[in-house]
Amino acid sequence: MRSIYENEDRAAFRDTVRRFVANEITPYVDEWDEAGEIPWELHRKAGALGLFGFGIDEEYGGLGFDDCFMRVILGEELSMCGAGGVVAALTGCNIMTGPLQSLAPDEIKRRALPEIMSGESGGALGITEPGGGSDVAGMQTTATRDGDDWVINGSKTFITGGMRASYFVVGARTGDAGLAGISLFFVEKGTPGFTQTKLDKKMGWWSSDTASLYFDDCRVPASSMIGKQDAGFLAIMNNFNLERVGLISAALGSSKLCLRESIAYAQERHTFGKPLIKHQVIRHKIAEMSARIDSVEAYLNQIAWLVNEAGEGGVGEMPVAEICKAKFWATQVFEFVAREALQIFGGAGYLRGTAVERMYREVRVLAIGGGSEEIMRDLAVRQMGL
Repeated sequence: MRSIYENEDRAAFRDTVRRFVANEITPYVDEWDEAGEIPWELHRKAGALGLFGFGIDEEYGGLGFDDCFMRVILGEELSMCGAGGVVAALTGCNIMTGPLQSLAPDEIKRRALPEIMSGESGGALGITEPGGGSDVAGMQTTATRDGDDWVINGSKTFITGGMRASYFVVGARTGDAGLAGISLFFVEKGTPGFTQTKLDKKMGWWSSDTASLYFDDCRVPASSMIGKQDAGFLAIMNNFNLERVGLISAALGSSKLCLRESIAYAQERHTFGKPLIKHQVIRHKIAEMSARIDSVEAYLNQIAWLVNEAGEGGVGEMPVAEICKAKFWATQVFEFVAREALQIFGGAGYLRGTAVERMYREVRVLAIGGGSEEIMRDLAVRQMGL
């Protein structure tokens, strides 16, 4: 059943992304997952389709417009490849280009955005720290002014795209402790004092490039500051909203794939003289899975409409509470659906090389990344004025 929100342009975009996934990603996900990385050429192919360009001006290679429904479509359809690590490796740059577009000087935009938009170079956002996790306000990395430069010291971890990216947006403390006093900086790979190490041995997202970043008297010019001094926290929080919408859509797409794979397997597999799908207990599982998925999709459509209304020149406000609630609900639904899918598959679902096995391993990262379930609940209640 076609959504009332999916107009002709959005339907065409969905078809484009779906064909891209079917032809360029799904046939190779097992190989890439085992290899621990995706070929960089996939970034160039995605760039040619404009998959990195939402909210980025055309003069920098972007699409020149933003549409939250298309962002949702992108996350959902990409995630139906069945390998969240591939999606993270491919689209991790999307969480750092927003601050560049909205806050960076033109010189930095011209330097980095066209390369990222085309897929020639990658970008990464450096916010999370080893001792802080989702506690952005507790950031310990510092930037100290020294003449015409800023000197950055500290570390970041769990940075998606951190090893292969060429450009980074990094948060550092330039003022007092707490919410205020955080600023954003543009840092290029290879800058003296800036190093990276690969984070390996992950439970899931094997093909996602994940790194720790280290800054040891890393000196960047004063012009590398993005936005106003000590005003980075608000920019980070605004950026997180769209990142979380992307994570919700990823949970939705992954849940849909689990359901689709479960139905196909249950129709093929026979037990006790009849197809598995004919057993009432399996049919009830599928009904419950489908109902929960529908609830996430309906909620996400409402959020996408509200985000569009709150866009530039819009009349509404960013639905922060709704985004937070939808994120923890969507990841809980994904966890439930992945578990039920594995039960339906039985032993076959426990073997490497199946989408259900991979998604069961990967499910927890969506409940942690972009703000943990616990943080989402707390933020939602505070946004409700309680």
